[in-house]
Amino acid sequence: MSTQPSNQHRDDQNIDLETRLTEDHHAALKLWLRMLSCTVMVESEIRNRLRSEFEITLPRFDLMAQLERHPDGLRMGELSKRMMVTGGNVTGITDQLEQEGLVERVIEAKDRRAYSVKLTNAGHKAFARMAQVHEAWVAELFSGLNAEQKNAMVDLLSKLKNSLTTDVS
Repeated sequence: MSTQPSNQHRDDQNIDLETRLTEDHHAALKLWLRMLSCTVMVESEIRNRLRSEFEITLPRFDLMAQLERHPDGLRMGELSKRMMVTGGNVTGITDQLEQEGLVERVIEAKDRRAYSVKLTNAGHKAFARMAQVHEAWVAELFSGLNAEQKNAMVDLLSKLKNSLTTDVS
């Protein structure tokens, strides 16, 4: 089986995001479009693999990941903020996962009008399996860089992130 379609798909994404660039463009713009191109490529591959391997969408996986980090559950508003999506989106995703028995809504003892969303036992098991495979995919997708290069990129992106949060405030 040929890998040409996959490589062609990757080339098309690079072309789409970076075709506007010329030698005259500022280095920051070139960097931004290169980072965006890489992000889109990795995210697209992860989305496709999650759908193919586990029949789950990336937003559903992300919601489960948030809940895995918070075993006592999270309120819908907190999930929405952490996932950077609207409350309606979180409600729809939660409804689907609840129908599949992967999450449950739990009324909070302190405020009976409010509820949190938690992973069920089945949800914990399903997420653990998916997370392990997901981590291997990410490692594979970044295998073109050695450990030193990855660490250098993390350091540089940390500096960028820090400057963005400092400059924005």
